[in-house]
Amino acid sequence: MTKEIDARGLACPQPVILTKKALGDNNEITVIVDNETAEENVRRMAQSQGCETTIDKKDGNIYIHVARVCSGETTREAGQEDPKRPVVIVVGSNAVGRGNQDLGEVLMKSFIHTLIETSPRPDTMIFLNTGVKLAVTGSDVLEDLKMISGSGVKILVCGTCLNFFEIQDQLRAGTVSNMYDITEAMLGAGRLVQI
Repeated sequence: MTKEIDARGLACPQPVILTKKALGDNNEITVIVDNETAEENVRRMAQSQGCETTIDKKDGNIYIHVARVCSGETTREAGQEDPKRPVVIVVGSNAVGRGNQDLGEVLMKSFIHTLIETSPRPDTMIFLNTGVKLAVTGSDVLEDLKMISGSGVKILVCGTCLNFFEIQDQLRAGTVSNMYDITEAMLGAGRLVQI
C-alpha cells in the first residue's frame, strides 16, 4: 500500500523533509502539495534519491507519486568519504564585503565575471538574501551568471528570498531552490566559500 503524505499548506522546506523521511521507510509514497514550488522541490529531491515521480493535479491539489527504482542509496551517505567533494560558493548579498555599497557592487560584478575566466570553477553557487537580486532581470551580472551556469555550475536561488523581495517572476539564471537543497549542498561541500 502506498503511504500518503499530506504536505498542503506547509512552508518550505517541510514538504521535502517529510518526503525524504517517508522514503526512508517506504518504496512508494504519494505526497500532496498545494503549490508548484513545493511540487518542484519534492520532485527534484525524490529524483536525486534515485526515484521516479509522476504528477497528478486534481481539485487544486498536486499529487506527487514517488517510487524507488534503485536501491535508494544516495550519492554520498553521511560520513562517507567522497574523493572529489564539491566546491560551493554562497552569495549572501548583492555586494562584496561591508562598508560602501557602491564599491561592494563593483567588487561583486568583478568577482562574478572573474569566475568565467578562472579554473577550476565551483560546482555550486547558492544565492541568498539580497544575493538573489544578482540572478534576476536587470542584474549587471546576469549574462555572466548564464555563462557560468552554461558551463556546468549549478546555481541555486533561494525561493523564500525571491518571494520576500517580490521578484520570483524575474528569475533569469539558476533554479528556484529551498532551504533543504541549500543546506544539503552546504553540508556536502568539500570547500564552502562565503562571499
